[in-house]
Amino acid sequence: MAATPEYLAAVKLLSDRIVEAQKPIRILDAVKWNHQIKQEFFKSKFKSLPKVDAAYYTQHCPLGFDPHTKRKEFHDIERDINRQLGQLSPVTGMMRRACREYQMVVRLLEARGGEEFGDLSQELYGSASDVFHAGDPTVAELGTNMEETLVNLLKHSSMNEDAKTIDAETAVQELNKRMAHVFPNDGIRVMISDGITADAAAGTDYIKIRKGALLNNNDIDVLEAHEGWVHLGTTLNGMAQPYCTFLGKGQPSATVTQEGLAVLTEIITLRSTPSRLYKLINRVRAVTLAEDGANFIDVFNYLRSKELNEDDSYVIASRVFRGSTPTGRPFTKDISYMKGFVQTFNFMRLAVAQGKLEKLPLLFVGKIQLEDLSTIEQLMQEGIVLAPKFVPPHFADLKGLAAWLSFSRFIAALNFQQLESDYASLLS
Repeated sequence: MAATPEYLAAVKLLSDRIVEAQKPIRILDAVKWNHQIKQEFFKSKFKSLPKVDAAYYTQHCPLGFDPHTKRKEFHDIERDINRQLGQLSPVTGMMRRACREYQMVVRLLEARGGEEFGDLSQELYGSASDVFHAGDPTVAELGTNMEETLVNLLKHSSMNEDAKTIDAETAVQELNKRMAHVFPNDGIRVMISDGITADAAAGTDYIKIRKGALLNNNDIDVLEAHEGWVHLGTTLNGMAQPYCTFLGKGQPSATVTQEGLAVLTEIITLRSTPSRLYKLINRVRAVTLAEDGANFIDVFNYLRSKELNEDDSYVIASRVFRGSTPTGRPFTKDISYMKGFVQTFNFMRLAVAQGKLEKLPLLFVGKIQLEDLSTIEQLMQEGIVLAPKFVPPHFADLKGLAAWLSFSRFIAALNFQQLESDYASLLS
């Protein structure tokens, strides 16, 4: 049954209020470490813990909003959602969750540099000790298993990557051309930034490349798929929704699916590399160590022992401890890449096995999590949500992806240990 005009107007008004209320909340800006922290750590020859505490965040990363007022604002929106849309409406559940998560995000940012920060981070993003099902390996254990394969691969000379000789300015020019081709009428910009930790990051209608970053052609291919096709694509699709405009803004619960979908897209388009995956696995390992009590120097030294250079080791270690302190519990967002990859890959395999291919493009309807898909389908039937405007090529034409996933399910059913035994003489 189609929704009434009055109902749609109420959804739009409340959704717009969520979008407006979350605007000043910038999680990564609020927890970042500035360049001086890195300079002082390197100057100490990696011996002195970075000088980061609660006072550092207050001084260098002001929130730009009053936490109490902001929590009250989301509380009021949630109250009005219940009153105007009804507690049993399918869209109500998604919108109420958004309000509650943003309230928890505000609490997380209030707790920067304190003991509660790690607990709230785990509640929002999960933990390396999480399992997918009872009796399954943890996220950390899956990462360890994958690490063994990647270490063996990286010993092979054919896995050596091209030298990173493309400067940030050249990368910006190339990516601007690609984004103009993919999103010709959406005003997407690629720009230089000196305020991000990673080499690149996507925003509402832009991709930032870190000032001073050096890349190769493969890195640019990965950025096009990961930041462009997935992160910008889902943002633009969500913002294009006529009523549920909040789908253009990603809450932490959507991060796992978003990052997992982005990594999976890299892999199925053959853009990812063992080196790239090795860094993602080391992020999981770094979170695991920090959850187990390791401090910043412990994690940095561990990464160095894994043959990562000093800069890469610092970047990963600082990602894990940002928002916290060098001896505190970690910011666990970085487990979302591998955790989300496993969840999204398994969902897609099952959808293909059951012939429900129509569900796959729905992953791009906006910033959603897997659990939202049945609700999204219902909202589409009611005319409250529209199908995604943009879908990456491998999802727009599903024939190749469906064939790949079909065989992956078949191969996964084989006994790998028996295969190792049967093929041992061929690989000796």
